[in-house]
Amino acid sequence: MEPIVIAGGVTVPAAALSFRAVRASGPGGQNVNKVASKVELRVDLDRVEGLTPGARERLRALAAPRLDSAGLLLVTSQRTRDQRHNLEDARDKVHHLVARALVPPRPRRATVPSAGAREKRLREKKTRAARKRGRAASHEED
Repeated sequence: MEPIVIAGGVTVPAAALSFRAVRASGPGGQNVNKVASKVELRVDLDRVEGLTPGARERLRALAAPRLDSAGLLLVTSQRTRDQRHNLEDARDKVHHLVARALVPPRPRRATVPSAGAREKRLREKKTRAARKRGRAASHEED
């Protein structure tokens, strides 16, 4: 199996990849019971080369829901009825996941609401409170 090359010198080596073909669920007529077209691709995230410590941490966080009991990333594809196309689709999913981990999140910049925004919020809050007080008063009359 070929390695998955991601930009910036990051590579998922072939040794970190293993795949298994299984029977797909869903439509396919007689074919669905005979042909193993669904692909399960497992990736050893510890063997991904060229990741910075921050990117490795982000990759672990992104992959967390898809980790199996052995700690390997499990990616499946049964989009098509062709095993080769499903393998390529699974490899694309891994590529996109690793590429997403390479992008550091933008830092949150603390902001302060303007004086006008604070006044507007308090004005609307008082209006809502008065409306609710009016409802409570009308219920007491019943």
